[in-house]
Amino acid sequence: MRVGILTGGGDCPGLNAALRGAAKALIHEYNAEVIGIEEGFLGLIERRVKPLSYSMVTDILDQGGTILGTSNRASPFDWKGKNVAQEVADYYNELGLDCIVSMGGDGSMTMCYEMSKYGMNFVGVPKTIDNDLASTDRTFGFSTAVGVATEAIDRLQTTGKAHKRVMILETMGRYAGWIALYAGVAGGADIILIPEFPYHLDEVIDAIKQRHAQRSFTIVVVAEGARPVNGEAIISKAKVEGAPDPIRLGGIGMYLQKQLEDAKIESEVRTTILGHIQRGGTPSAYDRIFATNVGVYAASLVAAKKYGRMVTVHRGHMNSCKLEDVAHNVKHVPKDNMTLISALNMGINFGDPDLKIPLDSLEDDKINMG
Repeated sequence: MRVGILTGGGDCPGLNAALRGAAKALIHEYNAEVIGIEEGFLGLIERRVKPLSYSMVTDILDQGGTILGTSNRASPFDWKGKNVAQEVADYYNELGLDCIVSMGGDGSMTMCYEMSKYGMNFVGVPKTIDNDLASTDRTFGFSTAVGVATEAIDRLQTTGKAHKRVMILETMGRYAGWIALYAGVAGGADIILIPEFPYHLDEVIDAIKQRHAQRSFTIVVVAEGARPVNGEAIISKAKVEGAPDPIRLGGIGMYLQKQLEDAKIESEVRTTILGHIQRGGTPSAYDRIFATNVGVYAASLVAAKKYGRMVTVHRGHMNSCKLEDVAHNVKHVPKDNMTLISALNMGINFGDPDLKIPLDSLEDDKINMG
């Protein structure tokens, strides 16, 4: 076998671990020749690849980022105003590849699905800190990002308490609020605002007033894609050239701060935006193991010629799904998610007065642990 590996989209803790798992399994178990594609689909467009040996991927397990580099601005369907998809497919054939193992999120999986229509074989590996990839319960990078955000909340707790402030933490999460939800619960946030449930400003203000009457400070965690009722998500940059998603969200934390200040709440309000800190640095132990497992499983799919599929995890079992089930799709936080249910039943406010999920309404076998 001759197999390519690429890492696409934003960098993510665990990418090197997954790359290592896939490459080592392909070489050790299946005696495959492995070709590293530099900077995701950009390497295919610009014809930049390099061989990967067993020793080259040996000491990268604990490293953040990706030794192959990555890009989220390299679409074969719109490269400098041109469609170069056929040229990319021709290069794939010139390389004599049986398959490409593509490690990425929704944008990368959509790209793989669309490029498969040009005769290219792909096996996808679920990577994104946002955990918003359809058809799988978990993506690697999410655990590390939640850990970073949780530590930030822990630190904001002490400052908020000392100064009796409202401390807002803005996390990543364009269209799904997984990081904000899980970090908010882990860090003991009082208010969590996520894209799935647009917030009522009056509800947020009331929650802050109730909290300050008891404890004098409030922690608010808000996903970058959160928005007020009848409002739009805050765009920090539009028309990002060459990116699969042409807009960049961000700024909701400062927007909410101004809303609260205009409402003249008594406490000072401060905002912290985590940004790329969430996706950088050393992966957690969980992400190292999980990324290794999905990488090795991807190698087994390649060996079995089960192309056009992505590795998935569902209820603790590893499997795969069709790329078309993932492409052009986003996994939102559902109302049957147990972490959401726990948060609501502990009194954490989501800015939505109608969002109520009583514990006695739950059926044991229908609770989603996420």
